[in-house]
Amino acid sequence: MSPKSPTIHLAQQPEADELLGRSPLAALVGMLLDQQVPMEWAFAGPYTIAQRLGTDDLDAHDIAAHDPEAFAALLSEKPAVHRYPGSMAKRIQQLCQYLVQEYDGDATALWRDAATGKELLARLNALPGFGKQKSQIFLALLGKQFGVTPEGWREAAGSYGEAGSYRSAADITGPESLAKVRAHKQEMKRAAKAAK
Repeated sequence: MSPKSPTIHLAQQPEADELLGRSPLAALVGMLLDQQVPMEWAFAGPYTIAQRLGTDDLDAHDIAAHDPEAFAALLSEKPAVHRYPGSMAKRIQQLCQYLVQEYDGDATALWRDAATGKELLARLNALPGFGKQKSQIFLALLGKQFGVTPEGWREAAGSYGEAGSYRSAADITGPESLAKVRAHKQEMKRAAKAAK
């Protein structure tokens, strides 16, 4: 990521957050898991997976080559890594297989030489399981917390790139900002329901 690992507070668990701060792949997998479950649960997932694999980090080559049924079983063990452990196991393996094919398994290669925010957003969008919103949030997370700031990154991240906003995982630096992001998301849901 950047020369110094940032202090991350997404999982709200010291060991899980420490892994996210030093492991680009763990951060990507956490972002992938961040749907239909509380954000802290999603971002604690990479640490749980590493623990169950008996390692202190995630390795794209190992996960890509892992037996799919065994990997799904690993995510399904209690407590499950996600509400939908089987489908998320498949998605994580697809993500790792893509990283192995396109970037020799090195997640940092996604952003290391990206000249612009637009280029980086396109690379993130190409990842299995990453739609436009997830890609923009991860781009904002890279810029705001990991020091990955190619030219035009804020614009490419859309509203998630705005300084001083509390819209997404990119803005969480502790319990207080987590509460603000959660309140923003609830407000967005209320507004969406009212618009129907």
